[in-house]
Amino acid sequence: MSKLVLTVAAVFIGLFVAKSCLYVVDEREFAIVFALGEIKEVRSNPGLYAKLPVPFQNMIKYDKRVQTIDEPEPERFITSEKKNLLVDSYIKWRISDPKRYHISMQGNIAVANSRISQIVKAALNEEITKRTVFEAVSGERSILMKAIVDKVKSGANEIGVDVVDVRLKRIDLLPEVSQSVFSRMEAERKEEANNIRALGAAESEQIRADADRQREVILANAYREAQQLKGQGDGQAAAIYNKSFGSDPEFFSFYRSLEAYRQSFSSKSDVLVLDPNADFFKFLRGESGQ
Repeated sequence: MSKLVLTVAAVFIGLFVAKSCLYVVDEREFAIVFALGEIKEVRSNPGLYAKLPVPFQNMIKYDKRVQTIDEPEPERFITSEKKNLLVDSYIKWRISDPKRYHISMQGNIAVANSRISQIVKAALNEEITKRTVFEAVSGERSILMKAIVDKVKSGANEIGVDVVDVRLKRIDLLPEVSQSVFSRMEAERKEEANNIRALGAAESEQIRADADRQREVILANAYREAQQLKGQGDGQAAAIYNKSFGSDPEFFSFYRSLEAYRQSFSSKSDVLVLDPNADFFKFLRGESGQ
C-alpha cells in the first residue's frame, strides 16, 4: 500500500515538475521567459519548450495577432483655415518587439492602446493643421493618410509596436462650418459647369460651321454635276433632233410650224392680224390652197 502511495505521489510530483518546466507556444503567441525577474529569452516560433521551474524561471505570453483600436467618439482637429473637423478613425497594430513592448507597457494592453492612440492623435493634429478643409476631406486624402502612417510607425517602434494601418472612417464638419463649405463647393461646381457649357457651345458652333461649309460644298458639287449632265443631255437631244430632222427636211418644216401654231394659239384672248396667204398658214391650207 505504501508503494502505491509513493508511486502516485511520484507521478503527481513528476506532472507538477513537467508542467512547471515545459510550455507550449503556438503560432498566435510570443513567449517571454524570465529568470529571477530579468528577461532571459523570447520565443516567437511555435513549439514545445523547456524552462526551470518556478521560482527560478517564469513565463508570460503576448498575442502576436493584429489588434484594433476603434475610438467610440470622434476627435476634434483644427485645419489651416482655423475651422474645426470631427475625425473618426480606427487603428490596426501588432507587437513587433515583445521585449521592448514588455519593458514599455508592462504587458498592459489598455496602456498600449492609450499610448498608440496618443501617437495617432498627435500625427493627425500635425497633418490636419497643415491643410484646408477641402484638402483634408478629399483633395489630399491619400497623401494625408500616408503621412500619418509614416509618423505613427516611427513613434510606435519605440514601444515595440508595428502600426499596420490607420484609417479615417469619417470626417465631419461642425454645423457652423458646414454651410460655408457647402456654399463654396456649390459656387465652385457652378463655375465648373459654366466653363463646361461655354466650351460645349464653342465646340457646337465650330461643328455647325463645319457642317454648313460641307453642305455648301456638297450642293455646289451637285449643282455642277447636274449642269454638266443637263448640258450633256441637251447636247445629245440636239444631236438626235438634228439627225432626225436632217433626214427629212419637209417633216422638220412641218414640225416647226406645228410648234409655232401651238405657241401662237395657246391663249384664246390672243389676236393675230396676218395675211391668210402668208407662209405661216401654208400647212393650215389644204392641197387646193384653200
